Amino acid sequence: MATTSVAGAASRGMTREEKKVIFASSLGTVFEWYDFYLYGSLAAFIGAAFFSEYPEATRNIFALLAFAAGFLVRPFGALVFGRIGDLVGRKYTFLVTILIMGLSTFLVGILPGSGSWGIAAPIILIALRMLQGLALGGEYGGAATYVAEHAPNNRRGYYTSWIQTTATLGLFLSLVVILIVQNWLGKDAFAAWGWRVPFILSFVLLGVSVWIRLSLSESPAFKKMKEEGKGSKAPLSEAFGQWKNARIALLALFGLTAGQAVVWYSGQFYALFFLQNVLKVDGQSVNIMIAIALLLGTGFFVFFGWLSDKIGRKPIIMAGLALAILTYFPLFKALTHAANPALAQAEATVRATVTAAPGDCTFQFNPVGTAKFNNSCDIATSFLSRSSVPYEVVAGPAGQPATVKIGDTVIPSYDAVAAGADAAAKGAVLTHDLNLALQKAGFPLVRAPAKVADAKLDGFIKANPELNLDAAAVRAGEKTVTPVADLVKAKLITPEQAAGATDMAVYTVPNGGLFTMVADPKAVNWPVTIGILFILVLYVTMVYGPIAAILVEMFPTRIRYTGMSLPYHIGNGWFGGLLPATVFAMSAAKGDIYYGLWYPIIIAAMTLVIGLIFVRETKGEDLHDIK
Repeated sequence: MATTSVAGAASRGMTREEKKVIFASSLGTVFEWYDFYLYGSLAAFIGAAFFSEYPEATRNIFALLAFAAGFLVRPFGALVFGRIGDLVGRKYTFLVTILIMGLSTFLVGILPGSGSWGIAAPIILIALRMLQGLALGGEYGGAATYVAEHAPNNRRGYYTSWIQTTATLGLFLSLVVILIVQNWLGKDAFAAWGWRVPFILSFVLLGVSVWIRLSLSESPAFKKMKEEGKGSKAPLSEAFGQWKNARIALLALFGLTAGQAVVWYSGQFYALFFLQNVLKVDGQSVNIMIAIALLLGTGFFVFFGWLSDKIGRKPIIMAGLALAILTYFPLFKALTHAANPALAQAEATVRATVTAAPGDCTFQFNPVGTAKFNNSCDIATSFLSRSSVPYEVVAGPAGQPATVKIGDTVIPSYDAVAAGADAAAKGAVLTHDLNLALQKAGFPLVRAPAKVADAKLDGFIKANPELNLDAAAVRAGEKTVTPVADLVKAKLITPEQAAGATDMAVYTVPNGGLFTMVADPKAVNWPVTIGILFILVLYVTMVYGPIAAILVEMFPTRIRYTGMSLPYHIGNGWFGGLLPATVFAMSAAKGDIYYGLWYPIIIAAMTLVIGLIFVRETKGEDLHDIK
């Protein structure tokens, strides 16, 4: 490696052309992340449109599979477009990636659903998602390399930090657009067709970004390399087939991007998941909280990029990792107390006990939601995990189904395979009994009204003795008379129960419907919650702000696009992308909603150790001289 040089750019300001380069690269990358996040935020609506022939749970699984495909192919996009970028040029390669991303997103918005095109619709949808993932795999490396190769050596951290704001801004933009369209159209219209509007709007963003990028010139480092005939003829084999370069890629992955990825995904995506799915805060409030935290924190990407030009890249990234390692447990526990104090109180005083035969409990790793857990222990612990209930598992008699003890109440679970056709009925009984026990124990559960058809009233009263209902009194009260065909369609009665009848009375039973764990909106401490989210985002800015500069500076010009892109996207696409599923599986195995935080902490600790020992400081490196 060459010695550090500032190439005579010690104090000059940013030129008009450099500002244009940064703006064009950052704007395009914002739009690409906006496109990518839209799918994740609107997965439920997409599932209903493209997998409508399946039950809700199944179509959500397929929608998540399509979303996961975008993450899994990102490293392949890095290889494909990284190679093209090192052979053909930076400018034209990431021009191609934004065209692919923008057109794919627009086509999702206008693609007919499975009700019109049948099986072809979901197949095309998954193909478009994979194209999005491939494009994103090529976009980041191109944008970061392009900006870095235009930047003065002593301001590269500051220049590239604008690229680092794009993922956060893309997420922020997608949340804002969704909220605006939802409020404008209303929930019903948004669910029916309005969810397509944010996708279609991306076509306008695409046009603006392509127009700006077409006016840019190739990066000076790449042009100099080409003029001197020093370009690589085989970037992939040179980057990963030669140990001196492969070693750099491995250090970039395990000493930088793996830890950066888990801190990033914990601070933005898992925090969102934790608030909504674990603490049960309503989705709209969560989106607003995250958006505010991102708005407050985004400027720190640029600050830490600027600071890395003064004190180095490593100290800031390693400090961010260390802070996350030391504070994740207290921060997420504080988040529980701020966002759902009733749940925090219940978890502090109530702990369930699952008694299960040896071998009946398995590790519930389910990254895309397709796995089926049929053992009696798995069914019980899965329910408790989804309900944010702490529990411990103790050994029970061999061959016996698991039981759950909450307070003085003992509730038997069931084996779904052994139950056969009765599995659904047994599942309904288990869910009812567990929810009732949890509600009595103090967990913040509310119960909706129930719509009960006359043919099912006696069975309903028998199954819900806690309501103390009298059949005659219910039948004498208010009711609606509904055609039985509508009741069968709504699954309130079976075709057999409708036989011989034209109409049937339907009664509304207060507090007799489904249980829902909730965070009381009046009890949510918004300032404290947003403050904690801001701290988590601040960690993200520390590890992510300087990452583009240090990755670019680690690799020689001839293989830079290829070399930096692969470790970045393996770290973020795989280590980061699998974080929510891994954290949930670990928490489910231990019966502790915080236990899964060991995953980002351990990965961050690994990166901290490797980074401190093996990754060298690159601040001020002259990119033209890196061999």
